[in-house]
Amino acid sequence: MQVLITIALIIIGVLLFEFIIFAHEFGHFITAKKSGVQVNEFALGMGPKLFSFVKGETRYSLRLFPIGGYCAMEGEDQDSDNPRAFNNAKVWKRMIIIVAGAVMNILVGFLLMLIVTAFQTEFIDTTISGFAPYAYTANAGLREGDKVVSVGGYPVANSRDLALGIQLLPCEEVDPQSVTVFKQDCCTDATNYIYTMRDELKLIDDEIASTLYYQVLPPGAKQINAATSKEEAYNLFKGIIDSYYTAAKVEKPKDFAYPEIEVRDKRLRYTGDVSVIRDGEKQELKGVQFYTYKSGEDKTAVGIDFYLLPKEKNFGTVMEETFTGTVSLAKSVWKSLELLVRGRFHLTDMSGPVGITKAVSDVAAVGLQTGFGDAVLNIVMIMALITVNLGIVNMLPFPALDGGRFVFLVIEAITHRHLPRKVEYIVNGIGLALLILLIVFVSFNDIFKLFTGGFDSMT
Repeated sequence: MQVLITIALIIIGVLLFEFIIFAHEFGHFITAKKSGVQVNEFALGMGPKLFSFVKGETRYSLRLFPIGGYCAMEGEDQDSDNPRAFNNAKVWKRMIIIVAGAVMNILVGFLLMLIVTAFQTEFIDTTISGFAPYAYTANAGLREGDKVVSVGGYPVANSRDLALGIQLLPCEEVDPQSVTVFKQDCCTDATNYIYTMRDELKLIDDEIASTLYYQVLPPGAKQINAATSKEEAYNLFKGIIDSYYTAAKVEKPKDFAYPEIEVRDKRLRYTGDVSVIRDGEKQELKGVQFYTYKSGEDKTAVGIDFYLLPKEKNFGTVMEETFTGTVSLAKSVWKSLELLVRGRFHLTDMSGPVGITKAVSDVAAVGLQTGFGDAVLNIVMIMALITVNLGIVNMLPFPALDGGRFVFLVIEAITHRHLPRKVEYIVNGIGLALLILLIVFVSFNDIFKLFTGGFDSMT
């Protein structure tokens, strides 16, 4: 049964990927037809033809390998005397035809995002409703009722933006001797002591541990976060420990001693400026420190240590979340490209077909833990990211991409002269060669990571 489910998910993923390709090429196709440009062939897939038919002047083909497709227009790659050839169409029409593929990808991304959003059971706002007991941000500037509008300069329109903005913050060394760090450690150690009482001292069970975590710890942690000195914070910390024993109605061990707060020589925190709407006014909070923890021996990760207000689900909020979600995907693509150029990301961090297949497999596996429908929705979500990514990347002003061809058309519109075909061939040829080299490099890198366990697991 599991094998059949896996096969079904693979088929769904392939069909969705082909739908993305179809949408891109259909954008070129329909605008070419509407502009009077002759389309010689519209193909879905690559390689040998499985079957084809001719309708009017166009051959429609389904090809063997579901890894692409194309819309072959008369006069697209070489000059043609046909008055309906692409090269003889007005420059503004050719511009529309070129950008139509990317536009269709964005529209498909919106559609896929709408499907995912419609099946969500609840939405959340970007307004803070409370803090986890160990929250670093609770004494680093944020307050209940703050509506976050940007993190580290990254605009925040929804919870996805908020999560990504926090993840993009730099991980910096902070003063390990500061009162803020000490208070954070007091709250963290107070949280951990509950598990010490349960797992090491064997004084309480799961039910009592839950009571301590949700009822006793939060008010005590709130007092610690409001402390103005290390001494005051530590005394409050000891008060929380005493409260645990009182609430649990158990005796302290004979060798009991209050835990000491360890002061380390080096402390790392994801840190950045946060803009919030507080009491109706926008405020800039400098150097907010976020919950930072170890992820492996030499890596750090960041988490959200506060809670967000829920948002009512209705037609209006579904459409709002769909629109802002699609924009969020587009912004994340642009941000990734920016960080790649700036050196924050490297070519080895990129993924090609192998990496994409691995990602689809991972998100499907995560979804299967709760049901087949969730696995499908996870695949739809990653496909939404892929189609938006395709639309944006394809319009980059790079030779051999639609964006590079659009640049040639802009030059033509300004100079009122066709660029020589030889120049286009040389430039696009170089661009295509570089793209092929990039794809080969990324694919080999994906295969290497696949066999060496270099992919970050999503399960």
